[in-house]
Formats: sequence, C-alpha cells, structure tokens
Amino acid sequence: MKKKMFVMVCVLSCLVLASAFSSGAKEPTVAGTVGGTVNVYSIMPEKYATKVFEAFTADTGIKVNFVRLSSGEALARLIAEKGNPQVDCLWGGPSDTYEAGVLEGVFATYVPAEADKVPAKYRSAQGYWTGIGIIPLCFLTNDDFLAKNGLKAPTSWYDLLDPAYRNGLQMADARTSGTATERIYTLVKIMGEDEAFAYQKKLNSNVQLYTKSGAGGAMPIATGQAASGVFYIVDALDIQQQGYPLTVSYPVEGVTYGVEAAGIINGAKNLEAAKTLMDWAASKRLGEVMVADSINYIPTRPDVKVTNPALDMTQVNLIEAEAEWKGEKRAEYVNRWVAEVIQQ
Repeated sequence: MKKKMFVMVCVLSCLVLASAFSSGAKEPTVAGTVGGTVNVYSIMPEKYATKVFEAFTADTGIKVNFVRLSSGEALARLIAEKGNPQVDCLWGGPSDTYEAGVLEGVFATYVPAEADKVPAKYRSAQGYWTGIGIIPLCFLTNDDFLAKNGLKAPTSWYDLLDPAYRNGLQMADARTSGTATERIYTLVKIMGEDEAFAYQKKLNSNVQLYTKSGAGGAMPIATGQAASGVFYIVDALDIQQQGYPLTVSYPVEGVTYGVEAAGIINGAKNLEAAKTLMDWAASKRLGEVMVADSINYIPTRPDVKVTNPALDMTQVNLIEAEAEWKGEKRAEYVNRWVAEVIQQ
C-alpha cells in the first residue's frame, strides 16, 4: 500500500467484537425496556445528538439511549443484527446509508405525522426514512497555509491537485464514512464514473491521511497539521466557529449534498417510542432546536427560518443526486475506490 492511511477496524471485526461506545454515550438496554425508552444508533455526532435528544426527552418524556457510530459502522452493525435488532432507530447520517439498508431489509416503513411538511426529495417515498437536515459538501482550508503558499482558497476540484497540497490533504475514508461516499457521488456526477476515479487517483498523491469519520480531518487542518480537505458543511462550520484560521469554500463545478435522515429499524422492540421520535423528527420543533443550538444542518422543514448566513446556499452550485441512486451505487463505488485509488 503506497499511502499512509488511517488504521481502522475492519467491518468483520465490527460485527464480531464487543461494542465500543462513544465517550459519554449510553449502551442500549434492550431486554425488558418498554414505552418510555427508545434505543438508537446515532451517526449524528454525539455533541449534537445529545442536545437533540435532551430536547426530545423534555418534550415527550421518552428517554433516549444512544451509541454514536460512523455511517459504515452503523450500517454493518444493523445488517449483522437483523435477526435480533439491538436498537429501535437509526438517527442521522446521509440518506444513501438508509437506502443501502433498505436493500438489506434493515428498515421498517413509517410515515411520520407531519411528513407531508417535508419536501418529497428529502424523504423516502416508501416511508423508510425521513430527512432531518441538509448538509452540502465544501472545502475547508487553513488560512496560514494559504498565506504561506500565496494561494487563494480552492474554488475548483482541480485546485486540490496543486503540488502545494502534496501530503497536505485529510479527508474521510469511503469504507467508513458517508462524507467520503458523498465525495465520490459528487465527482461522478460532475465528471462521469471513469474520470471521477481517475481524478481520485491523482488526488491520492496529495492525501496525507484518510480518516475514519467525516469530521476527523477538521482539527488537524485547524491546527496546521494538514492544509485542506473535503467535509460536510456542518463539520466545517463547527471547527471554524471555534475560532481557528479557516476558510470554507465551494468548487465552481458543484457539490452534492447529504440528506441527514432518521428511520425505524425493522423489528424495533420499542416501536411506539420509535414512532414518537420519528413524529418529532418530522416536526418543526426539531428544526427550531437545531437552529437555536447552532447545529449547522439546514432543516428539511422549509418553515424553519435559518439564521446563520453561512448556511445560505443561494450562491453554491448544488447538484442533485437521488438517494436511491446513491444507495444502489454505494457498495460498488466504495469497492472501486479501494481497488483503484487506495490499492494502486
């Protein structure tokens, strides 16, 4: 292997080893729990999920036990647990993760009470998942690096091929991260399949590290250990708003966006509580909580007013990519990325 990469736990290990829970997260207690508890795998980062679930509990009295996982880990675990699901819902993560799970029989159908208030393109037509937030891809670049190299923030995908970025990029690993698969979908939509993978081979020469999670490279870029990378806007803004010298920019060729979703697991043991969570997820209330707590997802409910100007996408070239297409192509593109980009 020519590239220094993040050493990650393989999917097989994820399926057979004991669960490693996020710091501060609570292990689901499935047996015997009824009514007032809902157990969740959360792809949404813990710092956001904690705030959201606290608001849900305050509104409904239903306690949420959750474990935070990356999208690839969550999907693998849900597939492995199909015969005896350990959670009732999946929360957060891009909709292609859900569509891939639908193909595996992971999700139950449920149409939340206010689902019709969420635009059709942000929810499953069959009721398998409902969108809770929109998160476009963007570039995140260290300002000190730009100044030192006499560069402007990248505004094209081809800018990242500049030799100045050699061994300076950090971005997510497609085997574990929905941010990374979103990156592949964008490039395929812009360039076509063969050219997209040829581009990624060239880009690989400038990559210092592929991280397990989508946000994993943000702090190294913030502290100058890396120069730039590709992230969902929610993660880029989170680190920028902590005061680090960073610029968020967008490629003129465009970006696709993730539809952060939520759905009920087939065979959920706390079904009524899970339905209540989904009803709440489709309500205006969730969007208001995210805006109030500076959780930088663009709410899927158009009746929620976004106050952060950084979430104004009117000047960004947003490319449509259907969730069903993403779900169908996910495994194929990840395997091709590994074979043609990582193992070259």
